Amino acid sequence: MARISRGFTLIEILVAMSIFSLIGLASTGILTSVIDSDEISQERFQKLQSLQRAMLIIERDMLQAIPRRVRFDGERTEIVMKGGMTEDSDADGVGFVRGGWQNPQLMLPRSTQQFVAYRLNDEKLERVYSNYVDNVIGYEPKVRVLLDNVIDLNIEFYVQAEDDSGFGDNSLNWNESFTGAKLPRAVAFEIETRDFGILRREFALSGNGS
Repeated sequence: MARISRGFTLIEILVAMSIFSLIGLASTGILTSVIDSDEISQERFQKLQSLQRAMLIIERDMLQAIPRRVRFDGERTEIVMKGGMTEDSDADGVGFVRGGWQNPQLMLPRSTQQFVAYRLNDEKLERVYSNYVDNVIGYEPKVRVLLDNVIDLNIEFYVQAEDDSGFGDNSLNWNESFTGAKLPRAVAFEIETRDFGILRREFALSGNGS
């Protein structure tokens, strides 16, 4: 007796197609979620790398700060560091001379010292620097953006307090501004970013002569 073969009914085919469609949609959703999470992680990692790089650069400059007097517009001053609210920064700023600028066997036509400054401009933390220690009239310094999405920049200076007579009273305080002929005991950078909130680093300076 011949066996009668049966095919799939239309309803069975539609049910199977619906099941495969649901599986496909779920797989696509999971794959999209994984890809989006990976992109977010990569973006977060890149921002973290930028933050770490900026902090390393600031640390290198601050730890190599030296009490070197500079010239402004060709005139000699007694200032070795100046910081606080400045006209060219949207918040605080600071300028000083650092040593340790590599110049192997003095082959390059420049010093091993470098004038550097930090400022906030249009939510960007900028490092301003020059090939010349002293400010040459007409020379435009170079600018490097270290960090984006910076809301605020506060720089404080750990210095000896003065009494009414102008002499130190042996107490140390954090001041919001500083202009001096010698380096402060320490400098603090407080950076507020949209990505990481408020970050504070304090750097003890070795060349303050005290």
